[in-house]
Amino acid sequence: MKPIIWHLIGDKRAGGSNHLVGQLVASCLSDRFQFSVLRLEAVKAQLKIEKPDLIIFHYPCAWKYVLTLLSLKFKAPLWICDHHYCQGFEADQVKSKFRFRWLLKIAYAIADGVISVSQAQRQWMINSRLAKSNKIKTITPASKIESLLKISPKTLEQPLILGAYGRFARQKGFENLLAVMEQLPPEQFQLRLGGYGPDEQIIQQLAARLPQVQLVGTIANIADFLADCDAVIIPSRWEPFGLVCLEAKAAGKAVIVSAVDGLPEQVDHCGLVVPFGDQSAWKTAIAALPEQDLLTWGKQGKETVINAWENCLKNWENFLTAATRDKSM
Repeated sequence: MKPIIWHLIGDKRAGGSNHLVGQLVASCLSDRFQFSVLRLEAVKAQLKIEKPDLIIFHYPCAWKYVLTLLSLKFKAPLWICDHHYCQGFEADQVKSKFRFRWLLKIAYAIADGVISVSQAQRQWMINSRLAKSNKIKTITPASKIESLLKISPKTLEQPLILGAYGRFARQKGFENLLAVMEQLPPEQFQLRLGGYGPDEQIIQQLAARLPQVQLVGTIANIADFLADCDAVIIPSRWEPFGLVCLEAKAAGKAVIVSAVDGLPEQVDHCGLVVPFGDQSAWKTAIAALPEQDLLTWGKQGKETVINAWENCLKNWENFLTAATRDKSM
């Protein structure tokens, strides 16, 4: 019999953790494992149908879930996959670091282990004494990128087309990027910004006075969007990993990213890393793009992610096999 794996996830958005879990359960891993994707309110009813061999908790840890985690612990081995928290999140969003860290220490202690999504997130967990290193398994996310890998290099012309996309929310830092664009010559740089979210009205108001900025709304086809870009900008305040960076590299695009969390570790001879919030540094980095070898950066970035999805699946397969070893033997 296949080991039964429960993914508990409350994220209803198209991207993020929901996107990753959706692709995992639809992958070749379903040949070896029986997956169920559930919200917490469905757990009680599902227990009447099947007994899981492993539960993976994808919700952001919160005090209201502590008793739930304790209850789940008695049903099956329990792992927390933390897509949400990182050093940048703590610095920007947490009022009481003491209370926040105690929450995570308790939650991680209840679980059999924690899955981190980047080396930076893992190191933050260890440095903050949230969990011991032997309880943390790092599996970097990926997605199906075949269509992105097929994108041909683009002939560079002025103005350079910069791309940025994601949820219009404080995390993504797009308002800072628009402030930088206002300081750059429109005849040299154009920005195409895709996305939607709670800060949409703010973004629209800021972009309205910038003729060099085009808001493209929800991106239906990421490959088409990236094919038209010369470089991709990721100005986030925090990113446990940052899937946009992987997608941009797969498309062969140079990247400029914030020096936060899991972003810098993805930039190796394929772009620039800039301190978040330093508008002068961001202006300098973007202004220097015409002098950079963007095509070489794009080629080098693409080479590092050619097998990203296959490697992600293999790492998940190895983890799931080890976590359900008694069942699979």
